Amino acid sequence: MFRRTKSDTVTTPTSSVDAPGKKGRPTPSRKEAEAAARARAKVPRTRKEMAAAQKSSRGESSAQMRQAMKTGDDRYLPARDKGPVKRFIRDYVDSHFSLIELMIPLMLVVLLLAYTGNPTITSYANLAMLTAFVLIIFDLVRLRFRIRRELTARFPTGSKQGTTFYAMSRALQMRFMRMPKAQVKLGQQLPETYR
Repeated sequence: MFRRTKSDTVTTPTSSVDAPGKKGRPTPSRKEAEAAARARAKVPRTRKEMAAAQKSSRGESSAQMRQAMKTGDDRYLPARDKGPVKRFIRDYVDSHFSLIELMIPLMLVVLLLAYTGNPTITSYANLAMLTAFVLIIFDLVRLRFRIRRELTARFPTGSKQGTTFYAMSRALQMRFMRMPKAQVKLGQQLPETYR
C-alpha cells in the first residue's frame, strides 16, 4: 500500500554545492579554526598598531625610537610628536615653569596628610589641594591662550588642531617624566623659526 516502486524513487544530488541550504565546503577541524582565529588576531586593528607595524616593516627599530625620545630626533618619533609645531609646543612648555607640574607631588603630600588622623591637618591639606586645583585650572587656561598666540605668530598657515591638548598633557607631567625628553632649559630663549 505505501511501498515505493522503482519508478517512484527520487534521485538525490551527489554534490553538496548543488544542494540548497548547504554551505558548499567542509566544516574546518578545531585545529584549523583555532589557527585561523590566531591569524585574525595578529592583524593590526587600530591606526596606532598599523603605524607600528609599518615602522617595523620599514626597518626602524625600537632602539632608534627610544633614542629619538631622548634626543628629539623627528625622523623616529611617533606620529603624535612629529613636526615643527609639536616640537615648538614641547620647547615652549619645557622652557616655562608652571604650577601644573606640582600637581602630582602635591596630591601625594595631601594623601599622606589625610592619613595622619588629625582632622585639623586633614582640613588644611584639603584646603591647600582645592586652592592648588583652582590655580592649576587658571594656569591651564593661561597656557592655552599663550600657546595659541605664539602658534598664530610663528605658524600662521599651520593647523592648530589638537595643539591645546598636546600642550596641556605635556604640562601636566613632571619635567623628568616627559617624553620626548626636554631639549631646552627653564627660561631658555626659543628660536624664532621651527622647520
